[in-house]
Amino acid sequence: MSQRVLVVEDEPNIVESLSFLMKQEGFDVSVANDGATALRLVETEMPDLVVLDVMLPRRDGYDVCRAIRANRRLDGVRIMMLSAKGRELDRRKGIELGADDYVTKPFSTRELVGRVRSLLGLAD
Repeated sequence: MSQRVLVVEDEPNIVESLSFLMKQEGFDVSVANDGATALRLVETEMPDLVVLDVMLPRRDGYDVCRAIRANRRLDGVRIMMLSAKGRELDRRKGIELGADDYVTKPFSTRELVGRVRSLLGLAD
């Protein structure tokens, strides 16, 4: 059974790129374009990994991360935050809220795939 990845991003070009990359790696991919939809999909689909943009409509990525980590039923869900906000303060905030990784845009697709595989416990 393939692992499930939820891509949470409001920029269509990035959604398309991330979805393609994740599908190419054999993951089952779902997409949410805002924070509220993301939380609903996390609850119903129970993805193995959420690739979560920080700046989103309807609930930002920090709020979504906080909500996921507050729900014990979702303890197994890994979170990779993705953001144009590259300051150490922003990164630290994401990690302190419970993100497993924090990647800044622009990102290397090869590095991103490697980090996703690592978070999911898959050997390269």
